[in-house]
This record gives sequence, C-alpha cells and structure tokens, in this order.
Amino acid sequence: MDTIRLIVLDLDGTLTQHKTKLEAPNRAVLDRLAECYKLLMAGAGQCLRIWNQLEQYPIDIIGNYGMQYAVYRENTGRLELLRDETIPCVRTEIEKRAAGLRAMCGLMNFRGESVEYHPSGCITFPLLGTEAFPAEKLAFDPDRRKRRAMIQEVRKVFFDYNVFVGGSSSFDMAPKPYNKYYALRLYCQEHHYLPGEVVFIGDDYGPGGNDASVYESEFPFIPVDDYRNFPEAVRHLL
Repeated sequence: MDTIRLIVLDLDGTLTQHKTKLEAPNRAVLDRLAECYKLLMAGAGQCLRIWNQLEQYPIDIIGNYGMQYAVYRENTGRLELLRDETIPCVRTEIEKRAAGLRAMCGLMNFRGESVEYHPSGCITFPLLGTEAFPAEKLAFDPDRRKRRAMIQEVRKVFFDYNVFVGGSSSFDMAPKPYNKYYALRLYCQEHHYLPGEVVFIGDDYGPGGNDASVYESEFPFIPVDDYRNFPEAVRHLL
C-alpha cells in the first residue's frame, strides 16, 4: 500500500445502492481515505448526476465512461466540467440493428421505444422497451444469465460500441473506445500516475460488467460485492 497515490471508485453498488444517496458510514470512510490519497470517481453516468447522488461530495469525477471529466473547485464549492465529448449516432441505423437483434432473440414484444438515446452518444438497449413496468424488468433477468448468453451477439451487431450488461433488463453501450479502462488510462497519462500507484474499487466486474475492463487490466482492483461492505473492503487502505 506504500505505493498507492490514487483511489478510483465506482458508485452504484460500490458506494451506494443503485441510484440512491451516499449514506453516512461510507461517506465517513471516504473522508478518511481522502486524508491519505487522491480520490476519483469513474462512472457510467453524467458527472453532475454522479455528484448530486454523492450529495455534492468534494471529489473529481470521470463520467460517461471517459467522455466527461469534471473537477471539484474548493474555492467555489462547485463542480467544473472540463471535458464533455459527444459522438452523434445515426438513429435509423441503430434502430435497424436493434430490430434485427430483437427478431433474432425473440424480443419483439416490448413497451415504449426500442432504444434509449443519451446526449453523449451512449445508448441503452432495453430488452423490454423503455416503458416496461418495473416488476417486469426486475423479474426478467435477476442473475444476468440471459443477457450474458446474448452479449456476444449484441457486441457483433453493435461492433462500434463497448457493450455492457446494464440495469435489470438492458444493455448499455458507449461509443468505442470509451470504457472505464480507457478513461482511467487517459486520466493516469494526463496526471502522471503509474498503474501500480492506483487502486480501482468496483462491484460490476463479472462478465459484461462495466468495471470488467479495469478488473481484467494491469490496474490493481478491489472488488465490492455489496455497498454496505465498502468499509471492510478498504480497511487495509486506512
């Protein structure tokens, strides 16, 4: 641990329950870590959304798999967005690919839209549609087996995207080369960190997970399987 200078953290499932606020015990651990290390968030969502979910914790944030980067300015108490990449997509082409996948996989019955588009150029492929009922989504693939069995086909069709198993019944996609590994390598190059000086902490490191690209890389990785166990998982860093 003597060589560690930077701790990079995922949010949902690692520090918080999915899309919920940062709870006091994990916030207290972050405060203790911040006394010894530089802290950085690396998320799949937008920087401002992540910051607000953290209740505006003073931390720099990588968002949208590296398409965004924001720094916390202590003098203003605000988050300043320094990078905000957008990559437009041809929606007619995306819809055509999604329709082909649905026909191939027997997913023609869905509610709402077939694809969800994000301002960055990232997309979500909700297998049950954008307006599926929450109970339907939760019951569809709770152990992710269905989507893990499909993911190679999805990656073939969306060959120009990095594809992740997302949410309870969807695939999340970021334009290549963006993923958390790419984002972390870029940050380390820009800020002069070596891989051995960095630890990444995340929960979604299984097949198709959006932390898997870092888990399978040269960067040290601490897995967290339940956000409530975060303090125990990082105890040796304190």
